[in-house]
Amino acid sequence: MPLKISQDVREKLDQRHKVTEDEIIECFANRTGKYLDELRQQHQTNPNTLWFVSETDHARKLKVVFIQHPDGVIEIKSTFPPNQTELNIYTRHGY
Repeated sequence: MPLKISQDVREKLDQRHKVTEDEIIECFANRTGKYLDELRQQHQTNPNTLWFVSETDHARKLKVVFIQHPDGVIEIKSTFPPNQTELNIYTRHGY
């Protein structure tokens, strides 16, 4: 699974959310639910922005926001600990 993470996103992941690329890979590997489409207008992209909630190998729960390009590249937009609303949405619609 080829990941693409821009330098700006890497800095945000490191400085603001303290998330590593390894944790993102672990979340993809540990995912049990499905991908949800980002429906908020300000976050829509082409191709669609998708997201899911999963845990790292150390049980850290993270929301992973990404774009899956037609060539198979996964572009990470953000990854961070989900809030309760996001957890509720994913529990209702992601499993």
